[in-house]
Amino acid sequence: MTSSPFDAFSAARALEAAGVERTQAEAIVSAISQTGECATKSDIAMLKGEIASLEARMHRALWIQGGAIVVIVTALDLMA
Repeated sequence: MTSSPFDAFSAARALEAAGVERTQAEAIVSAISQTGECATKSDIAMLKGEIASLEARMHRALWIQGGAIVVIVTALDLMA
């Protein structure tokens, strides 16, 4: 992940301007700055693509399992 430098002072002032008390703003900014890296828009887009791929594979697997169940039930019915 690539990230740009985090300007803690500007972030705290922006929070204060939005109505957050100074001590709370400083605590929020401190917590954010300690996390290290943040996800970028491209990171999120990549993750969305991976999730879509995973959903497609799971959907396909469920269809295959459903088909297998139909075949097994049909075979058992024919044997009876």
